[in-house]
Amino acid sequence: MNKLSVAIITFNEERNIGRCIDSVLSVADDVIVLDSHSTDNTCAIAVAKGARVVQQAFAGYIEQKNKALALAEYDLVLSLDADEALDERLQQSILSAKNNNPAAGYTMNRCTYYCGRFIRHGAWYPDRKLRLFNKQLAIWGGTNPHDKVEFESPQPTVHLTGDILHYSYYSIEEHITQNNKFSTISAESYFNRGKKTSLFKIFFNPCWAFFSGFILRGGFRDGFYGYVIARNVAHLTFLKHSKLYLLQRNAAEGKK
Repeated sequence: MNKLSVAIITFNEERNIGRCIDSVLSVADDVIVLDSHSTDNTCAIAVAKGARVVQQAFAGYIEQKNKALALAEYDLVLSLDADEALDERLQQSILSAKNNNPAAGYTMNRCTYYCGRFIRHGAWYPDRKLRLFNKQLAIWGGTNPHDKVEFESPQPTVHLTGDILHYSYYSIEEHITQNNKFSTISAESYFNRGKKTSLFKIFFNPCWAFFSGFILRGGFRDGFYGYVIARNVAHLTFLKHSKLYLLQRNAAEGKK
């Protein structure tokens, strides 16, 4: 059987880290937690669950995940966020993958738990993620905070049955707060990379995000919370483009 490391990054995740680690104990041969100097009981809980804990000041989502990847003992790595957990079907799928010649990477669906219920339609499901992969062939890339696994060259992947359970927001207020945080990070990342937006995108992109998630992808089937999620996805899109537009305008005025 192939050996597997699980890599998790944390900051003040005492509400979630125990559940996350418990869900991987049947598949993991090594659990590494890279913590950004939490001030709660995150580290104590992780150590009690048998994880190796290393601390490093937060350098960005992509940067933290690549550091955790480097700390993983084995080449086959499952990367999870602290507010995620494996369901039983996914645990069995990963065990089966360990027993065979491993592929370069494995994708799996992610199902989000939002305000007390799992969301199974709209922009948030099936939300396919590449999270299990050979670290010799891939690194974390993308644009903060939207990180993604990138292979150095094209590689075949296998889709596993079962879901990552994502315990995201316990209240609408948490969602709104995170939208504000993530939109700022996104706008700054895009600006630093030379990405541009426009007044047209500020108007059109949020409208499309709502229509796509709520109508085309069936978010309406999740009822009230499907509508709330679609509106918040649209709002996040609006904030990201608005903040990027202001960064562009301020930079242009500064050159005058």
